[in-house]
Amino acid sequence: MGTEKEIVVSGIRSTGILHLGNYFGAIRNYIRMQEEFNCYFFVADWHALTTHPDPKELRGNVYRVLAENIASGLDPEKVTLYVQSDIPEIAELYLLLNMMAYKGELEKVPTFKDKVRQNPDNVNAGLLTYPVLMTADILVHRGLKVPVGKDQEQHLEMSRNFAQRFNNRYGYLFPEPVPFNYGDDLIKINSLDGVGKMSKSENQNSTIFLNDSDDDIRYKIKRAKTDSGPQEPNSAKPDYIANLFTMMGLVSTPDTIKHFEDTFNNCTIRYGDMKKQLAEDMVTFIAPIREKAEAIQQDTAYLTRIMRYGAEKARASAAQTLQEARKLMGINFY
Repeated sequence: MGTEKEIVVSGIRSTGILHLGNYFGAIRNYIRMQEEFNCYFFVADWHALTTHPDPKELRGNVYRVLAENIASGLDPEKVTLYVQSDIPEIAELYLLLNMMAYKGELEKVPTFKDKVRQNPDNVNAGLLTYPVLMTADILVHRGLKVPVGKDQEQHLEMSRNFAQRFNNRYGYLFPEPVPFNYGDDLIKINSLDGVGKMSKSENQNSTIFLNDSDDDIRYKIKRAKTDSGPQEPNSAKPDYIANLFTMMGLVSTPDTIKHFEDTFNNCTIRYGDMKKQLAEDMVTFIAPIREKAEAIQQDTAYLTRIMRYGAEKARASAAQTLQEARKLMGINFY
């Protein structure tokens, strides 16, 4: 028996269609992590309920997100891939941790304040205690490493606090989870209109989705923001041009990239040619993922099997943790 692999836990939101930014920002790292760590990846359907989605949509979204992640390279044999609501132990740990979470600290969370501002008529308890559920998701497997974006780092800080509080009050059970990414590899892809990063909700025409048709991809890249080109040799690239080169770096051959780098540096670049080439390379990259995801989504029997298999593995791990937590808290009467 070798040394135990460290445990990585990450939630996948079940809203919105995955896009290029998600792929290179998160999924590609997951694919690398599945070779090195003991990974628990779950679809966060309970988290989605804070915004009251239509039940029909929720089901379709969960299927689609699983299909897109598997099509992108997540291997259900190598990772534990499951749906959050299939693991009742998470809900019980959430209840126990809520006893250690204080109203004042939860109200201060910036994402909570944002949600209240955006939607003052839907300030439900689930929204307030979102960081506690996120903590239960991680601690139920005694996760150590959590791949999170900048916007989630404060929630993770709270997870560490809750783990610490539990350990101090009842005895050591939980490692304190730390944010984790392959630092050299954090790729940020910006929106094609040059405004902010690619997003599921902002400008749909400036985001390349993993289910876009070949023609959609060509159309979107053709319309990407450019300018009249550099005036001086070896100029610095404006953000929106650098973004096209970033995308090219991900899907094109080294020769292609070198060609356009050279023409940029000697001021002869033709952005129309560059965008045409980028669009074709992007189509070649995305089409197989899209087709595979569509096929998986149609195969509900296969998806159900994956969910059941993932739930069994996740529940075995979660049940062990919960048993320990109850014992330490004195909730074991016979």
